Amino acid sequence: MPEVKRTIKIKTHQNVVDKPSPQEGFPMRDWSVDIFVQNESNGSLVPAHELYDKCLFKLHPSFGVREKQTFRSPTPFKCAEEGWGEFEMMITLTPPGVGKSGETVLHHDLNFGQEDYEATHSVSFKNPKPELLERLKLTGEVPGQGANGVGGRGAGSAKKRKTNNVDMDKLAEGLQQLAEDDLLHVVQMIHEQKSSDTYTKNDVENGEFHVDLYTLPDALVKGLWDYTSTKTGITA
Repeated sequence: MPEVKRTIKIKTHQNVVDKPSPQEGFPMRDWSVDIFVQNESNGSLVPAHELYDKCLFKLHPSFGVREKQTFRSPTPFKCAEEGWGEFEMMITLTPPGVGKSGETVLHHDLNFGQEDYEATHSVSFKNPKPELLERLKLTGEVPGQGANGVGGRGAGSAKKRKTNNVDMDKLAEGLQQLAEDDLLHVVQMIHEQKSSDTYTKNDVENGEFHVDLYTLPDALVKGLWDYTSTKTGITA
């Protein structure tokens, strides 16, 4: 599976409020920080809790017991507070099915230069698991059409969706669910039974293997369906 890139957008709003400030010359302010993922296909903003399971805001130590604030999906990832000072906060976003090594850690500058401002961050997901892969599809296209490096070319084309009574969309979904060893067996099957018309691409540098399912011989398509259905339980 190739690397999937997304853009995180952090929207900040702040305004002065009529409350006494503990620091002379620095008025009290209400402020809020919202986290979004920008849809790569149409530019729309998707609430980050639709992609990530959890968000941790780490504020300035002066917030005391509210220094660390955790939000879990489906609660929106929005931190709203009041204060007089600017500071840099740390935001940790946790995708589904990953450990600490797969978390997205961002640093955000809370400042009072403008009432509303945005900051963008580019993030990458390497070899996303099926659950994360499905959520990534909500925020734009995913390179390749398969899991763990098996891809398909020409998805969404005008080609027919069934070949030899096999639902190609379901076959592609089933391939995404295969374990690593099973996927290696699929690659071997394709290499051994492909025809001269079969399109494949072996990207050694990135550890990816791409195949256009619609260019496979009918017998191979049927064989892949039978093998995948026994491993994943997909049905016609």
